[in-house]
Amino acid sequence: MIPIVAFYAVVSILAYIIYAIDKKAAIKNRRRVSEKSLHLLGVLGGWPGALLAQQRLRHKTRKTAFQMTFWLTVILNLACAGWLMVSLSLI
Repeated sequence: MIPIVAFYAVVSILAYIIYAIDKKAAIKNRRRVSEKSLHLLGVLGGWPGALLAQQRLRHKTRKTAFQMTFWLTVILNLACAGWLMVSLSLI
């Protein structure tokens, strides 16, 4: 169980950093991080960090299509994590 928690922590920190980079690029009108990349981080387990970044940095919170896809990635990630934990008899 500890490796799973550590993985989520590392990917969440990475997601937060990538969201911060994208926010800074948006402000400075520079090349942005693709939304696909942001969603990939979420589905891989970085959604807690992504959610925190969205709230703290006020980034991507008003884009309805992005938010809908983001929450779908959260559901997909949690479903896969639940399936994995049941399959490995971790719960």
